[in-house]
Amino acid sequence: MRSTPTSYLFAFLLLLPASTWAESLILTPDAETELTVESLPPAFYDFHPDEYWAEPEDSYWTEFSSWVLGQHDTHSERVQLLGEWADRTLSGNPRAAPNNESYLRIGFAAESEYGDPAQFKPEARFKLDVPTVEEKLRLVIESESDELIPLSERRRDRQLTENQRSETDATGAFRLLSELGDSINLSNDIGARLRFPPDAFWRARAKGSWQLDREWRATVDQRLYYFHVDGWGERTWVGFDRLMFDGWHFLSASEAAWVHRDRNFELAHVLSLYKQLNNRAELNPRVGILGESNPNWHTTNIFADLTYRYRLYEDWLYAEIIPTIEFPRDYSFKDRGSLIFRLELYFSGNLDL
Repeated sequence: MRSTPTSYLFAFLLLLPASTWAESLILTPDAETELTVESLPPAFYDFHPDEYWAEPEDSYWTEFSSWVLGQHDTHSERVQLLGEWADRTLSGNPRAAPNNESYLRIGFAAESEYGDPAQFKPEARFKLDVPTVEEKLRLVIESESDELIPLSERRRDRQLTENQRSETDATGAFRLLSELGDSINLSNDIGARLRFPPDAFWRARAKGSWQLDREWRATVDQRLYYFHVDGWGERTWVGFDRLMFDGWHFLSASEAAWVHRDRNFELAHVLSLYKQLNNRAELNPRVGILGESNPNWHTTNIFADLTYRYRLYEDWLYAEIIPTIEFPRDYSFKDRGSLIFRLELYFSGNLDL
């Protein structure tokens, strides 16, 4: 989905320089748990062991990278403090709840198709998640209206650049959390799309996971929602996953979405494998088929992609390459290939995405 002016405005506000600087906190590890250079695995480093103790060399790249690292640390703390400030303000309690999940994600993506050169385009997404001190009520502000995105687009989100995604508005909602037994988590949201005039909505979600046997696990994600302008809709996601050979993880996922305004069912079935190659790289091949019911049941697209994701620095700077081939019905099922390259930065006080 394309980022709206609201998204970029929020992202800009989060990146404004902080007026004060927090004092550095230096943690001294216990003698029994202290790590040495020699004790860390070779995959931890991206340089030759002989260079462990080499003196750093000044260059434009080191100066630029040092500036980037400083900016990330400053703005990550600002994102976290913004969530904590909103938490204290709304709850009326001077103590902010822990585990704030607010984040800002900024990236640049380039797509190259048959005969077309790649052009980098910016991307921006954000989430302001404010857990109140009661823990069951949250204020959630997001840059995306996930329920209004076509199913075929949601299943292919990483294949798309910003201008290829559906245009939606940022949303703000109060979320009430509850549980049904030990396996099912429930949530109810009441909020509005942040535009003029606002578009009020209600949505409910139930998600549960069950271990079928020693190997297979089943997960069900059920959503029901109503938007004042677009009407109501429903989504059902069912997945079966297990650990395969040599560290590969297998997932078979089916999803159906009812779009009331179009009187149309959208369907998707995706088979995927996932493996973490080392502590920096991961691989995710997928094969999927998409369809819909209007005017009759038919296949709309068949696709296959391979995502190679590499952690460039710590847990907030990533790069990924995604070669894709698809056979869309709109092009008489002729093959269309593309290659996505994406560089992504996460600004968060507590990254858990």
